[in-house]
Amino acid sequence: MSNPRILVVDDELIVCESCQRILEEEGLEVEVALSGGEALEKMKVSPFDIVITDLKMPGIDGMELLKTLRREYPDTIVIMITGFSTVETAVEAMKLGAFDYIPKPFTPDEVSIVVKKAIEQKNLLLENIYLRQELREKYGFHNIVGKSKKMQEIYRIIVKVAPTDSTVLINGQSGTGKELIARAIHFNSSRRDKQFVTVDCAVLAENLLESELFGHIRGSFTGAVTTKPGLFEVANGGTVFLDEIGNISLSIQAKLLRVLQEREFTPVGGTKAKKVDIRLIAATNKDLEKMIKEGTFREDLYYRLNIVPIYLPPLRERPDDIPLLAVHFLKRYSEEIGKTIKGFTPEAMERLMKYPWPGNVRELENVIQRTVVMLDEEMVKVEHLILPGQPEKPTTESPIPMTSEELKEIKKQLREKAVEEIEKAFVINALNRNEWNVTRAAEEVGMLRPNFQALMRKYGLRAREE
Repeated sequence: MSNPRILVVDDELIVCESCQRILEEEGLEVEVALSGGEALEKMKVSPFDIVITDLKMPGIDGMELLKTLRREYPDTIVIMITGFSTVETAVEAMKLGAFDYIPKPFTPDEVSIVVKKAIEQKNLLLENIYLRQELREKYGFHNIVGKSKKMQEIYRIIVKVAPTDSTVLINGQSGTGKELIARAIHFNSSRRDKQFVTVDCAVLAENLLESELFGHIRGSFTGAVTTKPGLFEVANGGTVFLDEIGNISLSIQAKLLRVLQEREFTPVGGTKAKKVDIRLIAATNKDLEKMIKEGTFREDLYYRLNIVPIYLPPLRERPDDIPLLAVHFLKRYSEEIGKTIKGFTPEAMERLMKYPWPGNVRELENVIQRTVVMLDEEMVKVEHLILPGQPEKPTTESPIPMTSEELKEIKKQLREKAVEEIEKAFVINALNRNEWNVTRAAEEVGMLRPNFQALMRKYGLRAREE
């Protein structure tokens, strides 16, 4: 808010002019009104960002004006001027939604300081509104790319389920976009202005996951030096997304069942249950019905979760969506980096269509992002695409060496290239086996996490979006 509009309201013209002079010297745009009625008429013509109003005025007084502004113009910040600066009047005004108050008589500095604080608060409110609009734009239905019959069915389900509070269970392989679907449901629901909290159940150990979800009481276990609210409490009024829910233990499953049945939970080490109002969306790449038969997943919890099931097919089952997704990612990353890339050659698109995409949409996104970073041409050609397990097509034939030194250099380059291809495939395969969980992939191959991440950065790979 570079130039906020301020309205000063007081039945004494000298007070209005005094405030106007002080604030205009600060470079602010200020108008005055000599009554509450005049102030409301001016607000109807063009609402002000900040209203500074006297408390005691004939007709519509400051308190009544405050109540009307809070009801009809909730984004306007109201500051009270009062010659009766008792604790009672100040507290009453603050309870009704006033931002602050200025006692009479006031100095120029007192007015300037309060208004500066109000401008900062207004800027924060505007930034919050802007960020939420960005989130709604980012996770709108139109950003879920796909025209295949299977994706059309998913759109239909999302449109119906989003306005409700029904629990949703999303099933699909790693990289298919389960979190994107969950966010789309949340940001198109009545809970959109509340928290959306994501929990990856596959990352945390059982005791840490229990504390993370339900919170803990000080002293309930070693290291619990303070009482900490859990994510269910933090997300009250919003949505909790439990990713990879098939990884939670039976004991946590029992607690989660209570949240769904009773809408309450008990923190670790606590004795008193807390009520909570959340919507739960869960996701898994496991066969929960098979786990029920094996005794590793509760049947009653499954039926509580599986109110509205959504199955996200792997990318190989919806090949018609590959061109759409490829163009979508090409446009996004070209704009981010500031490059002008017109599209794919028919041969390049054919190669994308024939690749099986074991890492699904996430793998396709990584490939396109890496291609955009490295590309210096206007069209993506076959030789620009680096796909795991498929050799790069050379742009030119390797020159025949003329001397032993040239032979050594060419052999060195070919060895390095071969090692890079194997190294890249090694990293991607490890990530695919571990559902693109970096920690588990690094542990499985016997590498330190920072070293494994260094290899990922080398080849332009990144884990799932948080």
